[in-house]
Amino acid sequence: MSEHYPVLQGAEPFYFEGNRIGILVSHGFTGSTQSMRPLGKAYAAAGYTVCGLRLKGHGTHYEEMEQTTYQDWIASIEEGYQWLKKRCDTIFVTGLSMGGTLSLYMAENHPEVQAIVLINAAVNVPEMETASQIEDARFLDAIGSDIKKLGIKELAYEKTPVQSIKEILKLMEEVKGDLSRITCPTLIFVSDEDHVVPPDNANIIYNDIRSEIKEIHHLKDSYHVATLDNDQQFIIEKTLNFIKKTL
Repeated sequence: MSEHYPVLQGAEPFYFEGNRIGILVSHGFTGSTQSMRPLGKAYAAAGYTVCGLRLKGHGTHYEEMEQTTYQDWIASIEEGYQWLKKRCDTIFVTGLSMGGTLSLYMAENHPEVQAIVLINAAVNVPEMETASQIEDARFLDAIGSDIKKLGIKELAYEKTPVQSIKEILKLMEEVKGDLSRITCPTLIFVSDEDHVVPPDNANIIYNDIRSEIKEIHHLKDSYHVATLDNDQQFIIEKTLNFIKKTL
């Protein structure tokens, strides 16, 4: 499939080699690495080794995304994790939206993960349940670029495959069912106004994980894609402080 759809400019994976502490960075559903690059650069500037992976079927064309499964997305984040493991002794995982869901998955299945940082992570999105049952359309409207800051656009698909919605629902169900397996330190960011993932997802995660160290920070001035929004610097600073604290 991929030979028909080159990776869009700005959606390429990014890698920064730094010290022996690694940060795995994952973008969200229908999005691309563009939404996470500013964070990746800031973490690299602080000296860390950073892997900003491109999830399979993302950053190319929504028809390619339609062919990918949630297991493909898990394989993508596992691949990025292996890249970091070769270079680092300690690994943090952070993600936006479905990238946050995948960060939870990594903490559930890799107890050696040092800590996770979640930005509007998704485990329960009732609107997607409804959308997945639509039978007379292959593609629905875009969900990307939910940003409050004027003039900023997310590099995301202009359509959402119904098949892909079915896949993310399976991923969320699996991850949500295993939240009690998570014991590593967890930093949760939640936008008070989010038109994609209901803000109560943050409370579900906070209450169900068994981490002794867990924090929620509310983003007052950003919508869903908070990494490109008004609270970007706040997210970077809080994350860097949290990493220092949990090392």
